[in-house]
Amino acid sequence: MPNPPRLRAAALTATALVLSSVLAGCGDDSQEDEDLSAQELSWKDCPAPSAAEGGGNPPSPLPDGDKWQCATMKAPLDWAKPKGDTIELALIRAKSSGAESDRIGSLLFNFGGPGGSGVTTLPAFGEDYAKLRTRYDLVSFDPRGVGRSAPVECENNLELDAYFQQDATPDDAAERADFLVNTKEFNGACETNSEKILPHLRTTDAARDMDLMRQVLGDAKLHYFGISYGTELGGVYAHLFPRNVGRAVFDAVVDPTQTSEQGSLGQAKGFQRALDNYAEDCASKAEDCPVGNSAQDVKNRIAKLLKDLDSKPIPGIYPRDLTQSAATNGIAQALYSQDFWEYLTEGLDQAYDGNGQILMALSDSMNGRNQDGQYSNISAANVAINCADDKPRYSTDYIQRKLPEFRAASPLFGDFLAWGMAGCTDWAVAGAADHPDVSAPGSAPILVVGNTGDPATPYEGTKKMVDALGEGVGVELTYRGQGHGAYDSKNKCVQDAVNGYLLDGKVPETGLVCS
Repeated sequence: MPNPPRLRAAALTATALVLSSVLAGCGDDSQEDEDLSAQELSWKDCPAPSAAEGGGNPPSPLPDGDKWQCATMKAPLDWAKPKGDTIELALIRAKSSGAESDRIGSLLFNFGGPGGSGVTTLPAFGEDYAKLRTRYDLVSFDPRGVGRSAPVECENNLELDAYFQQDATPDDAAERADFLVNTKEFNGACETNSEKILPHLRTTDAARDMDLMRQVLGDAKLHYFGISYGTELGGVYAHLFPRNVGRAVFDAVVDPTQTSEQGSLGQAKGFQRALDNYAEDCASKAEDCPVGNSAQDVKNRIAKLLKDLDSKPIPGIYPRDLTQSAATNGIAQALYSQDFWEYLTEGLDQAYDGNGQILMALSDSMNGRNQDGQYSNISAANVAINCADDKPRYSTDYIQRKLPEFRAASPLFGDFLAWGMAGCTDWAVAGAADHPDVSAPGSAPILVVGNTGDPATPYEGTKKMVDALGEGVGVELTYRGQGHGAYDSKNKCVQDAVNGYLLDGKVPETGLVCS
């Protein structure tokens, strides 16, 4: 993924759909006399997802036959001018399945990215949260700049196909020049097509949107389930509104103390650790591991494949070829979930025979491309939100000096993630800070769940988040597992702890370890 500063996963269900095939804008109305916290939402049957949300069909009914409901909420375009122009934010909900007397309120989800559509992701995983639905309305949303919420628009589908085919790990001066030109062209397209929204996409803006949602949904406290980047968003919310935090869970925790460079280096280590775990697992299966005879052999063969693809791509999904960048991106996507390790094995085996379809399907899912060649705006929003948040800007000379450190962290992903730091070059909006402030004295307890095998939000960030939230706020829970996140692993220990807190207010003892 050449441009975004940090790797992030598209919804895993989208990956499965792609693999199976191989095997609203800003409003100008002044709101001078309108109290946005008093607005009433008009909940209706959900439409089909927009192109920016990834397209497809309307969400299927819940297992009990209830339908998902959608609405839009007005929010200030500029929170510094709360009575000025507004944008519309897309929301989705499943009403509580339990008795009204047992209902706690709404449970708001953010599934990460940044740039992921909550309106499409919550229904995809809705059954996983059936127990939580017994006492909550399950609610999610497209954050500003995402999906149907004033979406960022950059390049068109054909331009994105070419953009994601570029060499994201340039080896010489000519390749570096091309890489920088492509980055500037992408970023320039974002400014041309989305100039009005770009200055208002910081995580602090989204956190203020969430507090408005809390009020409009009728809740005295915000009950929240944040995953991946959603943990950073939740932390920023807790910092801004500590007294409004209800029961909150952070799963797959972002390290809030890191600069974007440190975050990228941490991801290099995290993805390498996940690759090591995959290679060990595959090699332990003997004849069932067609991509290597030992863990080191698996990694050596992957490294050779990527080196060969750098000079000679192989056929991917017609008419595109599988390039080194696409293959690296696809391997990273497969490492987000242990359930996809079998697809990675198949994809590598296929690629060694000169067929890059599966690895390209995985890469397409990471980039938000569907089977029809249409891209969601997840990559555009990811860049725009990261660049609005992150103050540092890194030159190609600086990145070159850092390459040895990144390669030491990960021979496979180091170059890829180092060059990703160029993503905010010449961005139209200055970044807000070196890292987010999540200190939240006075907040209710927040359950912070880390996975020791997490590639994208390495486990070490869990303790950093707990410490940064402040004494008496963060409650640490460790899951000894694989993949991105813990609750969706179906581990009973993890789910019992999370459900116990969200449903019954029972705070686990800090330091609990689940395996």
